[in-house]
Amino acid sequence: MGLSLAAEQDILKRLPPKRPPRLTSRRIGIHTSIAGGVPNAAERAYRLGCNTFQIFSSSPRQWAPYELSRPQCDEITRLRDKYDLKPLVIHTNYLINLSSTNETFLRKSVEAFRGELERALNLCAEYLVLHPGSFRGMNREEGLLRTSAAIAAAAQGLDLARQGLTVLIENTAGAEFSLGASFEQVAEVLDRLRGLVPVAACLDTCHTHVAGYDIVTEAGLCNTMSHLEATIRLSNVRVVHCNDAKAARGSKLDRHQHLGKGSIGKEPFRRLLNDSRLAHAAFIAETPIDAPGDDRRNVAALKALVKTQAS
Repeated sequence: MGLSLAAEQDILKRLPPKRPPRLTSRRIGIHTSIAGGVPNAAERAYRLGCNTFQIFSSSPRQWAPYELSRPQCDEITRLRDKYDLKPLVIHTNYLINLSSTNETFLRKSVEAFRGELERALNLCAEYLVLHPGSFRGMNREEGLLRTSAAIAAAAQGLDLARQGLTVLIENTAGAEFSLGASFEQVAEVLDRLRGLVPVAACLDTCHTHVAGYDIVTEAGLCNTMSHLEATIRLSNVRVVHCNDAKAARGSKLDRHQHLGKGSIGKEPFRRLLNDSRLAHAAFIAETPIDAPGDDRRNVAALKALVKTQAS
């Protein structure tokens, strides 16, 4: 039986601020719980050995927003400075679909995304990750256009660039009607929004693999990276979601697995982490927690793959 939230908070307060000893030249982290308040996520990330982390700023499966207080925002910023946790990445609510053909649902999605942007600004986050949405009821090109327009509408009047917030469009696994399974689709959204909203990309390794791209073999990964450069550009990949896959390449099944335990395996992550063209990126795991300590083990697995003198 796990610890209660109150017991965990008490332990976090009493433990000395000791970081695990192995640091790396890469920014490595994991999606971290905000249970008990967003500042606790920074404490958890630090104690897991992270130097970056990702959170939800509200419940990922409810429309009702989480109300952030000014003291909470100030405290997470203080802890990030203290522990050198950067960047802070926020993942948007799973309910949001900015390409919906249902006007009521689209309006709720735009309002919810606007709230995500506002909370990200209040938390001084660097990145907000968004799935491009589902185009059911229209063609793919219309879906990409609708998503781009909805992002721009939601951001209207917010000075994201001045406050250092960039929206990251995440590639997807390729399920029916989903946008973003190809690098070209992600690139199209970026191109439509350039000059209107600060935008870049988030590359998910599980999604890339099950969408059909070869990232497992050395030659395949080389070709995939060349394709990524030709479409999105590697300099625009600001976050890499480091997830192994339970399903096979091309299956379109989005099932994350522990690092090195799935159909991708360990070596592709070693190659990505040590690729100098991605040295600017944050590498963040979204792996399952099937047993106590899985989060720590996945962070440690990523860190162990980084060469000492990686550049």
